[in-house]
Amino acid sequence: MEKPAITTLNIHPVIKNRWSPRSFSDKSVSTEQLQRILEAARWAPSSFNEQPWRFIVGIKGDETWGKLHECLVEFNQIWAGNAPVLALAIGKKTSAKGGENSVYQYDVGQSMAYITLQAEAEGLRSHQMGGFGKSKARELFDIPEDFDPMVMSAIGYQDEPEELRPNFADMEKQPRERKHLSELVFTESFGNSHPMTTND
Repeated sequence: MEKPAITTLNIHPVIKNRWSPRSFSDKSVSTEQLQRILEAARWAPSSFNEQPWRFIVGIKGDETWGKLHECLVEFNQIWAGNAPVLALAIGKKTSAKGGENSVYQYDVGQSMAYITLQAEAEGLRSHQMGGFGKSKARELFDIPEDFDPMVMSAIGYQDEPEELRPNFADMEKQPRERKHLSELVFTESFGNSHPMTTND
């Protein structure tokens, strides 16, 4: 099942075709694919090159995958249980000099975007989740206080929506929507749409 973005202008196919399904095949992701996905994250930009991202990666069948799955809320456990790869992104809250890194969340977000796009380029899908227990993750993986468990991601090959429970299958088939650019891009003052966004 493909759900390309219905864009106003042409954008790169990797971005146009990326979306976040819940239906994952149990087909394995190769070590080489996973290495390339994580290498892409390694080369994301970050403030002062702090690289505040860290990742805990579980392959289905290993102990780490089981613990990551245990951290998910029940809603996510149901559909993510078929994903061959689960990954937890963690952000370092302080800089190399010991002070607060006020943009660590932004930087970790960029690394996750790189993961998402590289996965798409590999013929895979990813689905990021905020629905997990941070305290549980901290406990199960001995995450230091200076590090913030931020987001979980399921990675794998997409399966057919019909393989999901009916309510999940219905969500899978819903059209993709985004706000119009005129609601997002301003000039002169906040909320004043830039003229270039209204000429389509």
